[in-house]
Amino acid sequence: MLWLKAFHLIAIICWFAALFYLPRLFVYHAMSEDHTSRERFKIMERKLYRGIGTPSLIATVALGLWLSAGNWDYYRASGWYWLKMALVAVLIVYHFVSGHYLKQFRDDRCQRSHVFFRWFNEFPVVLLVGIVILAVVKPFH
Repeated sequence: MLWLKAFHLIAIICWFAALFYLPRLFVYHAMSEDHTSRERFKIMERKLYRGIGTPSLIATVALGLWLSAGNWDYYRASGWYWLKMALVAVLIVYHFVSGHYLKQFRDDRCQRSHVFFRWFNEFPVVLLVGIVILAVVKPFH
């Protein structure tokens, strides 16, 4: 079970690395004014989202469900677990919203400003804080 937990944590770290960096790339992409820079950002964003972000999301969810199944009676009755799962669900939506913006940038039709993406970039931090506190402190059962 410890190996499973270790790989789950590795997947989480990789996923969050992508969730933190992709919107930062969007900031720079939205600020870019030349064709060469915009094309470079498109490649970086696509590789990060498809090559790291999405596979890490899948691994995180799969390993998390596997861990949960190992002690399902406990998790099923724990309020903190369900709140954590709700935050993870919001994070998954955030991931796919990021994919939506990636497609808009790819098609040269994103109308959002670099200021928007600076704020957008902060959202997963809030979710991370909540998820970690719930998983570690388990404030209510």
